[in-house]
Amino acid sequence: MGSCSGRCTLLALCTLQLVTILERQVFDFLGYQWAPILANFVHSVVVILGLFGTIQYRPRYIMVYVVWAAVWVTWNVFIICFYLEVGGLSRDSGLLTFNLSRHRSWWQEHGPGCLHEGASPAGLRPLHGQALVSSTGCSLEPGHVEALHSSLQILVALLGFVYSCYVVSMLMEEEDSFDFIGGFDPFPLYHVNEKPPKLLCKQAQLPA
Repeated sequence: MGSCSGRCTLLALCTLQLVTILERQVFDFLGYQWAPILANFVHSVVVILGLFGTIQYRPRYIMVYVVWAAVWVTWNVFIICFYLEVGGLSRDSGLLTFNLSRHRSWWQEHGPGCLHEGASPAGLRPLHGQALVSSTGCSLEPGHVEALHSSLQILVALLGFVYSCYVVSMLMEEEDSFDFIGGFDPFPLYHVNEKPPKLLCKQAQLPA
């Protein structure tokens, strides 16, 4: 019963992760954030693997999800530090875009309540893939929006880590108990209760 409830909760968490990471992937694509795009793709693949392992009772697949959950938490902590400019990090650097464009974050250019100001000189068109728009007066700072996204990912990943460890332990206990009662024994237990062939022959020779 506990294993069933744990599996159902883990399935719900994995589904929630897929929905939230799809939403995040859309905005990362709009902002040309290539490093987060790659990380989101790997995360989606591992979450799907965890879903498959949970449905098919495959502890090894769930263990891959457990390890990745720890990596995913670390990555999102870095993203929070990056956008909040902790430890000398700067959100204006091209670290997340691999210096391939001047885009920084979709929220930085289209944040809620932001006033957009063109940063390009008059008569000059921006190069393809480059953002020359600055935002001021935002009701919510773009860095805080990204930090909230990462905080949500950390929360769900931590819950997924706990429940996946619980499900793996339950599945391993079930496998051990199944082995103990002879689940993989090629000679089932009911063979012990069968009558020997000699006794059957004697019974057949008795007069009616």
